[in-house]
Amino acid sequence: MTSRTLYSLCGSDDTRPFSPHCWKTVLSLAHKGLDFEERPLAFTAIPGVENGFSKLVPILRDGDQLIKDSFDIALYLDDAYPNAPSLFNGEGGKSLARFVESWSQTQLHPAIVKIAVLDIHDMLDETDKTYFRESRKAFFGKSIEEIAANREEEIAAFPAKLEPIRRMLSFQSFIGGDSPLFADYIVFGALQWARVTAGVGLFGQKDPVSDWFERCLDLHGARGRSVTAA
Repeated sequence: MTSRTLYSLCGSDDTRPFSPHCWKTVLSLAHKGLDFEERPLAFTAIPGVENGFSKLVPILRDGDQLIKDSFDIALYLDDAYPNAPSLFNGEGGKSLARFVESWSQTQLHPAIVKIAVLDIHDMLDETDKTYFRESRKAFFGKSIEEIAANREEEIAAFPAKLEPIRRMLSFQSFIGGDSPLFADYIVFGALQWARVTAGVGLFGQKDPVSDWFERCLDLHGARGRSVTAA
């Protein structure tokens, strides 16, 4: 029995984990060839695990080690399992991933929130629906209906946000080059979040990013396809 447990995020259906950050860690562990048990949790259940270690997921327990934050988990995995395939391939890869994470969280995530916020709400049980509404109102200063008011415009505008990696992926198969690195899993996590929650098309016509996303879904025994699109 594996001693590794990944705490992730789900709604009322625990077979449909959807957090972008947790998907980064799922693929990071698979990249390393490490067995683990995934334990999807409701939003309001997260503070109750591991003695309140974190209010946010992912949380990884690896034997006696407890690590939070997807980037810190990736750094830990590369240090703890140096003989397994690297998630960064050196300091340059870490710097690349930091940039890609900043781009994804400032350009992709805000748009996906506006696209998927109502879908996420509808995936939750009643306790979490209340929590979700209140926490988003506190953070954004508006209701989830107001956040989603321009959903269709956000969907239409989304393909243009992918142009920086679209150009890159016309030259190479992955952001990491010939094979994926953690930088790929960062962007994959964001787009998988949209796929699992909203199920909308966010790519252009004959889009290299769409081809790349399909390749990522097929990685590591098609782990990404273990959860179907909404």
